[in-house]
Amino acid sequence: MKLYNIREFANLLGVSLSTLRNWDREGRLVPLRTPTGKRRYTEEMLHRALGLKRDRNPPGKVVLYARVSSAGQKPDLENQVAYLKEFAAGRGLVVDEILTDVGSALNYKRKNFLRLCGLVTRGEVKTVVVAHKDRLVRFGFEFFEQLFTRFGCELVVANRAEEGSPGRELAEDLISIVQHFAAKLYGQRTYKARKLSKTVREALKDAADGEAEKPAAQRKEVGEGS
Repeated sequence: MKLYNIREFANLLGVSLSTLRNWDREGRLVPLRTPTGKRRYTEEMLHRALGLKRDRNPPGKVVLYARVSSAGQKPDLENQVAYLKEFAAGRGLVVDEILTDVGSALNYKRKNFLRLCGLVTRGEVKTVVVAHKDRLVRFGFEFFEQLFTRFGCELVVANRAEEGSPGRELAEDLISIVQHFAAKLYGQRTYKARKLSKTVREALKDAADGEAEKPAAQRKEVGEGS
């Protein structure tokens, strides 16, 4: 069973040490005690404490999160934010904060992605709105959806009918995955690793060029048959 000391627990909740001591004295959240009298907190106490914190700060934020993969897509980022604002207004949501990132969906160290996760796990957010699932993460969206729910936050996808990024971004993410595993397999700077990445890049380019050269009617027939 995972146990937290008082400082670790306070950091997880985003509250002060004195707040936890007050909750202990008031009987609202009584921790375990070590033989030497030190406070220790469990995971179950963490969920109870988040409930106490929400009672103290009931409303919670509505946060919009938008992302593009490169600096050249800044106009797309602005359009994405405008779309999210319009969607939120249509739902009667009052937006408290807008967070944006420029970076791959495979990068889980994006500055504002980490900030968003911190806000959620401290119980400060009631609703997060994204345009598509892959604006948040490329893989594992359902995990984050469940995680946010555990902290009392609803993760809303504005457009579920048109999931998926543009082909170019998907291709770049695929190349990133290949480069990562090629480096693990052959070493970061070896000829084999570079050759494999180059082969995949060229194959994706050829596939995209071939698709672009198809007559529109033929592309439509293929789409209808899939």
